[in-house]
Amino acid sequence: PGLLFAFIDAQPEQSRFEVTIPTAPGRRARDAELAVRYAPVTVRRPLNGADPALPETIGLTLVDVREVSKPKDGSEPVHWRLLTTHSVATVAQARRVVDLYRSRWVIEEFFRTLKTAGFDIEAADIGDPHAMINFAAAATIAAVTIKQLVQARDGNTDQRLSDAFDPDDRPILEAVSAKLEGKTERQRNPHPKGSLAFAAWVIARLGGWTGYYGKPGPKVMRIGLAEFSAIKYGATLDVHDV
Repeated sequence: PGLLFAFIDAQPEQSRFEVTIPTAPGRRARDAELAVRYAPVTVRRPLNGADPALPETIGLTLVDVREVSKPKDGSEPVHWRLLTTHSVATVAQARRVVDLYRSRWVIEEFFRTLKTAGFDIEAADIGDPHAMINFAAAATIAAVTIKQLVQARDGNTDQRLSDAFDPDDRPILEAVSAKLEGKTERQRNPHPKGSLAFAAWVIARLGGWTGYYGKPGPKVMRIGLAEFSAIKYGATLDVHDV
């Protein structure tokens, strides 16, 4: 018997790798070298307050990742202690656990878009279960697209337009972009045509973003996507359909 943290601290370092730590409030993006340790552990059921029906012990893997050098900007070094049910016997498997953990923010932002920052799905007053399932499915698809647009807005990804839009959407997006662009450099779409970043700029402008202040988030993208859907519908109407 012993303490988890003391146990993993005593394990030998098994590998090092570099990752990019993204920006966060009070922290700039930086490249960091991380040292990784991992080992199987057995965790006991708490002595007090635990359901006696729970097993006395459970086997897990503890993956410990810590930044080798102190960041130059004075921020706290990265140190993650990750308990997982995944089997970890190689450095590649440990790296996968770390990557899964680093994806948590994307997952949290997706659910935020689905709920408070986008579609407010929990407040939907739909009594018919089948209709609610259909609504949730449609909102989920839209939330994924919105999250893709938010991630692509700065042009830091290599995603193509086809990752989130139909081929027929491209000429419409380009026409709308030309209409929205102004005379100054900051009023022009800075991203290459055919990229998802190009579409993100258009959708954000349709959602009310001026192009000057702040960065468009899920709410702006949701509004812009709805506006684009209306424009697309109008563009595909034949005069005989009216």
